[in-house]
Amino acid sequence: MAFTKNEEQLVIMSDKQLTRVPVESCGQYSTCSECLGSGDPHCGWCVLHNRCTRKERCKRSHEPRRFASEMKQCVRLTVHPNNISVSQYNVTLILEAYNVPELSAGVNCTFEDLSEMDGQVVGNQIRCKSPAEKEVPRIITENGDHHIVQLQLKSKETGMTFASTNFVFYNCSVHNSCLSCVESPYQCHWCKYRHVCTHDPRTCSFQEGRVKMPEECPQLLQTEKILIPVDVVKPITLKAKNLPQPQSGQKGYECLLNIQGNEQRVPALRFNSSSVQCQNTSYSYEGMEIDSLPVELTVVWNGDFSIDNPALSKVHLYKCGAKRPSCGLCLKANPDFECGWCAGGSKCTLKQHCFPPENPWLELSGTYGKCANPRITQITPVTGPREGGTKVTIRGENLGLEFWEIENDVKVAEVKCTPLIEEYIPAEQIVCEIGDAKPSQHAGFVDVCVGNCRPNFMARSSLVYYFVTLALSRLEPSLGPVSGGTQVTITGTNLSAGSSVKVMFGGQPCIFDRRTASEIFCNTTAAPSLGKVKVTVQVDKAKIPQELVFEYVEDPKIIKMEPEWSIVSGNTPISVWGTNLDIIRNPRIRARLAGKEHINNCTVLNSTEMTCQAPALAVNSNYQNDLIERPEEFGFILDNVQALLVLNKTNFTYYPDPVFEPFGPSGILELKPGTPIILKGKNLMPPVAGGNMKLKYSMYIGEKPCTVTVSDVQLLCESPNLTGRHKVMARVGGMEFSPGMVYITPDSPLSLPAIVSIAAAGGLLIIFIVAVLIAYKRKSRESDLTLKRLQMQMDNLESRVALECKEAFAELQTDIHELTSDLDGAGIPFLDYRTYTMRVLFPGIEDHPVLRDLEVPGYRQERVEKGLKLFAQLINNKVFLLSFIRTLESQRSFSMRDRGNVASLIMTVLQSKLEYATDVLKQLLSDLIDKNLESKNHPKLLLRRTESVAEKMLTNWFTFLLYKFLKECAGEPLFSLFCAIKQQMEKGPIDSITGEARYSLSEDKLIRQQIDYKTLVLNCVNPDNVNSPMIPVKILNCDTITQVKEKILDAIFKNLPCSHRPKAADMDLEWRQANGSRMILQDEDSTTKIENDWKRLNVIAHYQVLDGSIVALVSKQVTAYNAANNSTVSRTSASRYENMIKYTGSPDSLRSRTPMITPDLETGVKVWHLVKNHEHGDQKEGDRGSKMVSEIYLTRLLATKGTLQKFVDDLFETIFSTAHRGSALPLAIKYMFDFLDEQADKHNIHDPHVRHTWKSNCLPLRFWVNVIKNPQFVFDIHKNSITDACLSVVAQTFMDSCSTSEHRLGKDSPSNKLLYAKDIPSYKNWVERYYSDIAKMPAISDQDMNAYLAEQSRMHMNEFNTMSSLSEIYSYVGKYSEEILTALDQDDQAGKQKLGCKVEQVIALLSIDS
Repeated sequence: MAFTKNEEQLVIMSDKQLTRVPVESCGQYSTCSECLGSGDPHCGWCVLHNRCTRKERCKRSHEPRRFASEMKQCVRLTVHPNNISVSQYNVTLILEAYNVPELSAGVNCTFEDLSEMDGQVVGNQIRCKSPAEKEVPRIITENGDHHIVQLQLKSKETGMTFASTNFVFYNCSVHNSCLSCVESPYQCHWCKYRHVCTHDPRTCSFQEGRVKMPEECPQLLQTEKILIPVDVVKPITLKAKNLPQPQSGQKGYECLLNIQGNEQRVPALRFNSSSVQCQNTSYSYEGMEIDSLPVELTVVWNGDFSIDNPALSKVHLYKCGAKRPSCGLCLKANPDFECGWCAGGSKCTLKQHCFPPENPWLELSGTYGKCANPRITQITPVTGPREGGTKVTIRGENLGLEFWEIENDVKVAEVKCTPLIEEYIPAEQIVCEIGDAKPSQHAGFVDVCVGNCRPNFMARSSLVYYFVTLALSRLEPSLGPVSGGTQVTITGTNLSAGSSVKVMFGGQPCIFDRRTASEIFCNTTAAPSLGKVKVTVQVDKAKIPQELVFEYVEDPKIIKMEPEWSIVSGNTPISVWGTNLDIIRNPRIRARLAGKEHINNCTVLNSTEMTCQAPALAVNSNYQNDLIERPEEFGFILDNVQALLVLNKTNFTYYPDPVFEPFGPSGILELKPGTPIILKGKNLMPPVAGGNMKLKYSMYIGEKPCTVTVSDVQLLCESPNLTGRHKVMARVGGMEFSPGMVYITPDSPLSLPAIVSIAAAGGLLIIFIVAVLIAYKRKSRESDLTLKRLQMQMDNLESRVALECKEAFAELQTDIHELTSDLDGAGIPFLDYRTYTMRVLFPGIEDHPVLRDLEVPGYRQERVEKGLKLFAQLINNKVFLLSFIRTLESQRSFSMRDRGNVASLIMTVLQSKLEYATDVLKQLLSDLIDKNLESKNHPKLLLRRTESVAEKMLTNWFTFLLYKFLKECAGEPLFSLFCAIKQQMEKGPIDSITGEARYSLSEDKLIRQQIDYKTLVLNCVNPDNVNSPMIPVKILNCDTITQVKEKILDAIFKNLPCSHRPKAADMDLEWRQANGSRMILQDEDSTTKIENDWKRLNVIAHYQVLDGSIVALVSKQVTAYNAANNSTVSRTSASRYENMIKYTGSPDSLRSRTPMITPDLETGVKVWHLVKNHEHGDQKEGDRGSKMVSEIYLTRLLATKGTLQKFVDDLFETIFSTAHRGSALPLAIKYMFDFLDEQADKHNIHDPHVRHTWKSNCLPLRFWVNVIKNPQFVFDIHKNSITDACLSVVAQTFMDSCSTSEHRLGKDSPSNKLLYAKDIPSYKNWVERYYSDIAKMPAISDQDMNAYLAEQSRMHMNEFNTMSSLSEIYSYVGKYSEEILTALDQDDQAGKQKLGCKVEQVIALLSIDS
């Protein structure tokens, strides 16, 4: 290891490579405490830049407190006050900042996204104002009484936030009770007589009505339980304190009771400040299922002013008769209820409700407090052993209210049964234990006496209790693992008798599970040793004499599993080998992940083998289906064998579930009979190392299975002999998926007339052929040979057509996946704002004057600056600017190019004043619309062509305001489309002379020949580090050397913007052969072949470079050719070829062109690469055979279109959507569309097609088409002619999608129109929905739009040199000065402002003669 010279990186050397790693990674820490707490000595906190970095990378770090290297130096911020009410605005806040540097540049105070304002710095204090009224956050009751925001300090020097603290806005008014108000941690006061909570006590009506302490709040006090019987008139008296006396005009007190959802209001009387009474009223509730109902009680005054009830006191309504049908249950009721048993009516009532009065009314404390007529309703169990010990449960009515009443008077079948006090339920249940029965006692009733055994207090059961004899017969299974857990079944007779069962296996208990009359089920526990043990069963006090034997054997062991993998949804077969597997009755397999467990079943085959279904893996909802998982625990549940619950030796792996693609958007796949069904997807074959186990797929077409062939990315199913529509279902493991329906169209039989016609035509054809053969037979042998040659050519043509169609189909199926995976992870080289705007405003001009300082001789500098400043004032005068533009446009010599130039120059001047620029633009557009309609032009032609300054200004306006949207949203799919086109084009041959390619969207740029080529992979030496691994580069053996160099540069510098890469023309390609020799490969050298005045550029195959060869890019030594070959190559030819290459690859070529191939003037030799330009008339007769029927190759357009479809759809969907991946619709679009709708309303234009067309001409055709055709306006890339041609097709499709007119297409229509004919209706729906969604959005106020425009102006204020821009605009003043002055003289407003005089002053100051 060693440091680099600057000691910022560490060089580490291993056996195979040299690696450089940074000595620190400070950037990973986002806060000062994280940064300085990391312990990294290289890292410190750059205070005003708010980032963790090395000291030398922090600007002005030597100044005090600008760089913190210790934790105690971190910035701290306090604020006073640290909370205010939401009804307080513009409050002065004092912030004290510690450990901050000198802040002379100023700071801004920011309340998150609420507001931002300047802070006043005084020493280490900063004074800020709290937000204005409209910026304060709304606080509603559901969100609590406060809202915490981050109060941040932002340095004006760096634009970064360097300190923050919490600041609280609170809202007292959300509290609607006194206690919640005054117990709030904020400065809240309760106004007792207004019943409101406020931060300002001065707003309370009366001095004595202000409450600040909880003890002073009006509130109800804790009382004993309030019991109210239903339908009894009774008052409710409540204790309270601080009850307010209603003032003049205020209503009195009321009680509110919410009974089963119904509110009952009762007048109340305030005795004094500490007592209130709800007046005499009766209450009731529905149903007899509830014996006592708690009811919420609220005391209010003045209508809805509630008194706090901190103890949550409730009123309990009750019914004596509810759920008390017997005397015993009635007397058991709460004594406070005062319920008793009315014997005459046999019901539970209050005493006053027992009619007639002479009826006995029993109460618990009364003289007659004992219930007669006890009754037994149920006994459990009804059988038991003669030895006794059985606990019998007796249920019934009036079974005594005290235990002593039944303690000695219970018999079962004439055998004494001793009651158990702990299980006695008064009046309802007796549990007693039976004693030993005599041999003569077999059965009998249950008898109970309550208190005494007089007839009225005796009860006998209707059921009979039996004494039975229990016996055992056998045990199954008779052996199990020594760890226990085996479920054992013991068979016998009368086994359900008695109340308790105890089973022992030797000295170990068997855990009782359940039993029937003939079976007892229990689970064995672990035994101390192997061997046989006696099994004993005891029911209550009876020990069953029959002896059974159980054997404990060695626990099962797991030796091997295969396979040791499954998929996440499980249910794939696993074969398991081990020992003693057959002793397990119910073997199961388990897997546990993240605390969740899944279990599946196994089937035992013999003692050494079983098969299991893999358990699914319990993955969480955000599981990514491309991850490989290993469970935390994996094992087997084999009875109670703990050692196998978790297998430590296994490395069981779960692979992602297969993912299938549906059959397109419609979900229907149309096929001919016998055509295989292809189901695409991923993860179809888990990447398992070794082993022959694979996932077993089954596919069904309807109910019929089909034979499945599996590859990595698709299932191929040989469809059964079916026709019609059928559902397709694929199953694997525990998952199944239906990609949709398949529609198999039957072969249509021909009708009888068609057969007759074909037969007749065939007969005539045969007769004609016979006649022709007879005629040809008379000809010479030379004619026969010509016929054979033609026949061979036709056969060759037919085979080539078939091969081409097959290749096109295969490419369409495979290229999409490859292209998608190749594009992942590439960075997007966006141009900076200045370069982007310059390329749109002034295309083709790299070094425009507006980017440079104004060059003026020193003696004129002062006058020129003064004149331009005066001219700037004029430009910022709306009257002058509008007059200036109208005057220029009225001049015949003011060309279209001049209009665009003036519009762009004006926008560069007004970049810092976009509000004014927008106002001018709206006026110009309004004038343009008026002019268009006055001239009787069709309204749809508005904004169609750039014929005015206004239209170009509109383009530039969108250019300025949509840059952020391009970077955040639309740029990604546009760049992906460009990369996809480039990669797809380069996968096949591209003619470097004509620009034609095998893969294209443009018919004009399609190679209409069969080019034989082969893909090679060259290993290129890394130019940055020759010792690092070589870079594999895919090329074609038909590529020219320049094309190979460009592909190598793309591979080496794929993450580097185009402008930072070396040029292919500056590099030579060196082939390093195995024997150590090196050769420079070039497009033309002494070995270049010339045939019939055609010179073919050298390709890789020409040099016989092999797959896997090593190459290197080296700096060009002399010229484009080896010095040794200079004498053999025409200098004119070389320069002409280089110019041609430069032309075809120009990034500024805006249309697809085929360059003319002009012969070398000295030698007459013409250069070609893959196809010759046959316009020279030297095409041979035989060439037609190789060219074939050129239209056959149009299928390649379709294959290319299918491959790129996803990227085109993504781009269009992003542009035509109002929800842009989390970003809002740019304000500029909504604002301009609303302006156009206003203009349409103003001119009574209600035709939706006209409005649609105006919007399409305004934004998609004026801005987006320009960007799509010229991605180099947005990105730092190189665009060649074939890519340009394809982008033009996409742009044309985009334009057609925005049109409202119907395009009728036929076989003679252009291919680029036919190519997207099926897609354009869908795209049109997107556009209509987009316009509709924008129209439904709330309008943007001028205030909000001006704030947005001001922010954009501030962000890009200094991008252009305003003086240089003004100087360029002034050149038009000088050219048309008389016309401009005349127009100003005729304008009243201009005359009032004396604008003509000011223009003359400008002319005088800027005149060269002055």
